[in-house]
Amino acid sequence: MRIHSIRPVRLLAAVLALSAAVTGCSRADRDEAPVASTDKGPATELRLGYFPNVTHAAALVGLDQGLFTKELGSTKLVPTKFNAGPEAVGALLGGSLDASFIGSGPAINAYAKSNGEAVRLIAGTTSGGAQLVVKPTITKPADLAGKTVVTPQLGNTQDVSLKKWLAGNKLTGKVKVTNLENAQTLDAFKQGDVDAAWLPEPWSSRLVLDAGAKVLLDEASLWPDGKFPTTVLIVRTQFLQEHPETVKALLTGLVSAIDFATTDKAAAKTAVNKQLKEATGKALQPAVIDRAFQNIQITADPIASTFPQLAKDQVTAGIAKQAPAVAGFADLGPLNDVLGKAGKPAVDAAGLDTK
Repeated sequence: MRIHSIRPVRLLAAVLALSAAVTGCSRADRDEAPVASTDKGPATELRLGYFPNVTHAAALVGLDQGLFTKELGSTKLVPTKFNAGPEAVGALLGGSLDASFIGSGPAINAYAKSNGEAVRLIAGTTSGGAQLVVKPTITKPADLAGKTVVTPQLGNTQDVSLKKWLAGNKLTGKVKVTNLENAQTLDAFKQGDVDAAWLPEPWSSRLVLDAGAKVLLDEASLWPDGKFPTTVLIVRTQFLQEHPETVKALLTGLVSAIDFATTDKAAAKTAVNKQLKEATGKALQPAVIDRAFQNIQITADPIASTFPQLAKDQVTAGIAKQAPAVAGFADLGPLNDVLGKAGKPAVDAAGLDTK
């Protein structure tokens, strides 16, 4: 009888132990495992997007001076050039790009298209540096009626800015908006095929100094204190989760590039011009790069407080039917860690880090 009475007790104990073990595993999986198992250590490579524009000066300086490569260590840096944001967004969402310097508009679109899942805003790089330049005969907004105005690409940062401004001046539908690569815009303006263009630096400066255009509007005049994010840095969420130290290394390189560019502008201009020549086959004239640098502020602050307005602008511009959600878009923790270690003040997420 004892044997029969002991077996159920032992069986019950075993069942209870197994149940506890399973429950413990489930709790660990639920609360701890994702954090512990997601980090896969340094990435084998980092595929980084950038544009050959002066508004991407921090990226160009970092590439030229080897500042990203230095911090990335064993991780291979694979830079990839793009003409405008929508192309980079396609590469990010398609998984062929890990991070990219990009305009604020396409950055928001990448977040919205993936229902807030695919990408995160991790830093700023440039404020300012976009202008509406026109033929000298155009002296006021109304003069653009019936004219052709160019932006770099449909839905890119300058495209949204132009269309919002046109709407505010009751010119929607009265102006022909077309999209061309920046170099093609310069040629088209010289040939008289287009009347105006809303462009990032150095292309607005090139049209002014090389093609006789004049500035009708500096976008900085439309924003408080003249500050708005022209270029930011975003990363695929999965890459950030799997390789957090690689992302911090990239950000460390970025902060070093910004320091370099702000403390020695002459050297920064040289570095940027060298990279532009390698990317486009032609360096900028000194007067062009000088003017372009005057119109930008190189900063790690993404000016997060502007993003809700930038999202609303897409509706005004007719790019979106409703403002894309931007809550939860920013993850500035890694950047602020890097800034803290460098003895620099943290940047404000302005609520974009929570949903």
